[in-house]
Amino acid sequence: MKESVLSFVCDGTPLVGILAEPSDRAPADVGVLIIVGGPQYRAGSHRQFTLLARHLAANGFAALRFDYRSMGDSPGEARDFLGVDADIAAAIAALLAARPALKRVALWGLCDAASAALLYLESTRDPRVAGVALLNPWVRSAATLAQTHVKHYYWRRLREPAFWLKLLKGGVGSAALRGLASNLRLARGAGQKPDSRSFQDRMAEGLRGFDGPALLVLSGDDYTAKEFIEHSSSSPVWRTLLQAPTLQTRPLPGADHTLSNSTHRQDTEAQTLTWLKNICALD
Repeated sequence: MKESVLSFVCDGTPLVGILAEPSDRAPADVGVLIIVGGPQYRAGSHRQFTLLARHLAANGFAALRFDYRSMGDSPGEARDFLGVDADIAAAIAALLAARPALKRVALWGLCDAASAALLYLESTRDPRVAGVALLNPWVRSAATLAQTHVKHYYWRRLREPAFWLKLLKGGVGSAALRGLASNLRLARGAGQKPDSRSFQDRMAEGLRGFDGPALLVLSGDDYTAKEFIEHSSSSPVWRTLLQAPTLQTRPLPGADHTLSNSTHRQDTEAQTLTWLKNICALD
């Protein structure tokens, strides 16, 4: 594989990307756009995106990772995952222009970059997108965070004899008890119907309106993944989407949010590669 800088423009602002390309003569006709979550830049935590792109390129898939406006080496006004549709569209166009043999592009994102990919699909219905890979999608709200803490932290603590012994001895402060009470109140509202145009609803609509293959990877030791599971289990729309035949869900027991363990990272790289090869087989 080989790497090169790929510069392109989004609404008049220059963006910086790194293109990893296969060196063989018969590369895949589907490319990969790695969307970066913020605040982050194109290398990713512990070079996660760099290693992913190189692995995919070494196995025949051109991969572009880039800094959207205001991130990394790309200038522009500060923005978050809710406002990067134009950046994603420009990056797709740049990748297809740099590799004319490509027919379409798969989107790959971690955390709020996964959310951004679904929001992009919801707002554009871009026919150039062949698939979407989502690692620990971000759906956080005050209610879902509280529900996750109650279920995965406070419930575990309440089952520990040491907690009750500490409580009886006065070792549990009033602030901790108030925190528990506050989380319980917020958690009760987690299953209520959210605003019709919340970003979580738009994410669901993006996936619902997309008929291509989707890959969902969920880390076992990650609160963001747990929040997604809690949110989707309380939403009839999400429960239906997670049963769709076009969606593959792959749990990663013991993995953290950014796959800092090399075994978990390599497992995800292998799952992504297999998924991409299936997309090419479908085309």
